[in-house]
Amino acid sequence: MTIRNGMRFAGAATLALTTGMTPALAQMTEIGAGEGALSIVAWAGYVERGESDPAFDWVTKFEEKTGCKVSVKTANTSDEMVALMNEGGFDLVTASGDASLRLIAGGKVQEINTALIPSWGTVDPRLQDAPWHTVDGKHYGVPYMWGPNVLMYNTEVFKEAPKSWNVVFEAMDLPDGKPNAGRVQAYDGPIHIADAAQYLMAHKPELGITSPYELNEDQYKAALDLLRVQRTLVGRYWHDAFIQIDDFKNEGVVASGSWPFQVNLLQGDKQPVASTIPEEGATGWADTTMLHTDSKNPNCAYMWFDHQLSSNLQSDLSVWFGAVPSVPAACTDKRGMQTQEGCDANGLKDFDRIRFWTTPTANCAQGEGACVPYYRWVSDYIGVIGGR
Repeated sequence: MTIRNGMRFAGAATLALTTGMTPALAQMTEIGAGEGALSIVAWAGYVERGESDPAFDWVTKFEEKTGCKVSVKTANTSDEMVALMNEGGFDLVTASGDASLRLIAGGKVQEINTALIPSWGTVDPRLQDAPWHTVDGKHYGVPYMWGPNVLMYNTEVFKEAPKSWNVVFEAMDLPDGKPNAGRVQAYDGPIHIADAAQYLMAHKPELGITSPYELNEDQYKAALDLLRVQRTLVGRYWHDAFIQIDDFKNEGVVASGSWPFQVNLLQGDKQPVASTIPEEGATGWADTTMLHTDSKNPNCAYMWFDHQLSSNLQSDLSVWFGAVPSVPAACTDKRGMQTQEGCDANGLKDFDRIRFWTTPTANCAQGEGACVPYYRWVSDYIGVIGGR
C-alpha cells in the first residue's frame, strides 16, 4: 500500500487477491526491430497526427523514424478502455488510475522494463512510482499526462468563476436568475461517485470521508443520495468530449465537470467558456501508457514509450489537451509549443489539490472489507442515471 497526499491507494496486489488473478510478469529484456504497426487505445485527443489541426502532430515523425504505423481506437471512459483491453487485439492503452490497477490485477498488461526506456529519468519523480501503475516496486506503465477534472462554465452566465461545485450538485438559481435544472451536466461514469464524495468531504465533514475512493456504507449512501439530487438537474450525462462541446455551444449547457480539452477547444472557437477548480478541490487523472500482455508489436510499443517522453508530444499535447506533461522539462525546453505559463495554467501547481482517480476496493484504510468495491459503483451509478 502507498500513502501519498494524505490518501491511501490500494495496490494491485490487493486487487489480485480479491479477484483471484495475478499481475503479468515482465516480458521484454531488449528492443528489436519494429514490427511495422502499433495499435493504441486512447482518450480523445491523446494521439494526434495533424488531422484535427495540422499544428498538432506527434505521430508522423514517429512513423517515419520507426516504420511503426500507428492506429488509434478512441475510448470515452475508463470502463470502455478496460473492456477493449480485455477483448484484446491492442498494444497500448493510455489508462487512467481507475482503470490501470484493474488491468494489472486482471493480467492484461505486462511489467515495463524501464531500463529499455532511455528517457525514463526525465519523468516527474512524483509520477515515476505512482501507486496506480507501480505494484511491489514493479512498473506497469509509463506516465503520459495528468490534470484536474475542472468545472467548466459559461462566462455570460457566470460573470465570476463559481466558487463551489454546488452549481452542479444542488438546485439553485444561477447568476442570470434562471434555474440550473436542465442546464448542467455530469460525467457518465461510475467514478463520478468520487466527485460527489469529494463535495461531501467539504460540506458534510461529519461523514468522516478521508478519501473519495474509499467509502464505507454510510458515506457511499450519502454520495448516492447527492447524485440522485443531481439527477433531477442534469440535462445530459456526458462521456463524449465532442458532444459536450456541442452542448455548450448549441444546447444551453452552462456548467459541468469537464476536461481542459473541451475548455481549450471551446475557447479556440471563441465561445464564452472558462474553467476553475472550486474551493472543494477536484478529482483528476494521471494517465499511464500500458502494454498489453499479448501485444503483437512490443518493439514498436517500447519505441513509443521513449517517443512519448522525448519528442514534441509532451509539450504539444499539453497545449492541445490542456494537461500537464509527465516530463516537467517539456514546459520550458522549447521542444514544442508549451511554456511555463501554460503548464501553470493547466494545473502544474495544483498537484496536491487533486485526488487522482484510482480503483475503489473493499479493503481500505478503514479496514478489510470496510469499503464499497468498484463493481457496486458500476451497478449503482447505472441505477442513479436511470432514476433509481
